[in-house]
Amino acid sequence: MTEESEGGSRSDRFRSAIAAFIDARREAKLKGKEGDADTASKYDYGAWLADAARRVAQIQAVTHVLKATHPDARGSSLHVRPSQLHPHVEIGSHVLGEDFAEDIVGNAAALDVFKFLKLDVDGRRLLDWMQDGDPDLLRALHADAAVADEWAGAFCGLVRGATQLSSHEKGKQIYWLVGGDAADDAGYQLLQPLFSSSLAHAVHADIQDARFGEANTDARRAFRAREPFDGVYRDYRGVVMRKLGGTKPQNISQLNSERGGVNYLFASLPPRWDREERPVLLNVKSALERFAWFEGVRSLVRKLADFLASDPPAKVETRERREIIEQALGAQLVLFAASVRGRLDPGWSRHQDCKLPLHEKLWLDPERTLLPPREGWEQEDQEFNHHYQLGNWADDVAADFGRWVNQQLREAEIAGLGDVEYRHWAGEALIDAAWPVPMRRYVRGEP
Repeated sequence: MTEESEGGSRSDRFRSAIAAFIDARREAKLKGKEGDADTASKYDYGAWLADAARRVAQIQAVTHVLKATHPDARGSSLHVRPSQLHPHVEIGSHVLGEDFAEDIVGNAAALDVFKFLKLDVDGRRLLDWMQDGDPDLLRALHADAAVADEWAGAFCGLVRGATQLSSHEKGKQIYWLVGGDAADDAGYQLLQPLFSSSLAHAVHADIQDARFGEANTDARRAFRAREPFDGVYRDYRGVVMRKLGGTKPQNISQLNSERGGVNYLFASLPPRWDREERPVLLNVKSALERFAWFEGVRSLVRKLADFLASDPPAKVETRERREIIEQALGAQLVLFAASVRGRLDPGWSRHQDCKLPLHEKLWLDPERTLLPPREGWEQEDQEFNHHYQLGNWADDVAADFGRWVNQQLREAEIAGLGDVEYRHWAGEALIDAAWPVPMRRYVRGEP
């Protein structure tokens, strides 16, 4: 085979991959309206590539995302290869080396261009071949070399630095004193910590593998069967999650959208080596009866009651102080649930003396869903798994928490508590499941 025929064959592979991608986009767009000739013409090979080369300027490849700090922040996101960062001893983006996921920010309507540039041909992305100026790919883009070069240059602009870096009032900002006079405003350097989306994506993948990966699943199965397991078991405890972007995670970034907005947070707490007694949750009608005596809860309730009883003035400082207490109380709900799951074996809620309502069983015994159905109890166990997947139980737990806080404050002789306060307390509830996934819920119903 001659060099020219080899090049032609390779160029054909590029063209076939590109054409297949465009055809798939056309079929999806024209589904149900096959007679739309105007729309169909936009998906001609050359027409779509020309439009994609124009739209690629609307998105940018980054590793650190500003909007993860606040969705309304307007400023610079950055693309910094982890291998170019200083190799600190602490864990950071630098540990990713060359094996990292690039994120995309910008107009979500142009994300199909990024999917196009991620097409794999001969083990590499189209973007990588374009950055190398591969002649076979250029021939596949367009017969006119000048047009092909222009398009490739536009596509390579996906990875670009900001011409002028800018911060924003809704981004994290730290004014660091570099001069000798703290009263001199000119003696400060503005620092802006940025969310490392590439690192968050790697952490998310590892935690998901630890929770749902085949190796750990086999290890848990062996543990329940009291059988030996020849392997390594990994577990992340005290982990919670924050949702970025709400119902539109794609507005933050592409990787955030792939994670469904899920971003895990590790507990910033020292280890506790003393093993507490297992919480007793049998023969009680609600786990909140035990939560009331959980570490720190009673003091927080008393602090909140005392603060409300003082009739503080309606101003920003009052609201901020009240929110600190409320959020701390909501956070204790996460720690309580984690302590139950960490100290009781999966399936404890199957005990005949467990009188908790179904939604509390789902909240506190989520790994029961991983157990095989019991003989003679198959329907009950299948219904348990079904209700867990629905996820509606989290609203009910939040509602219980709202009613519980209202009742605690009434017992402390705080008057005027009703539906508004109930909804507010319920909104402070952090409900975590087996992932775990804490949610701030909007609760309907009566207090």
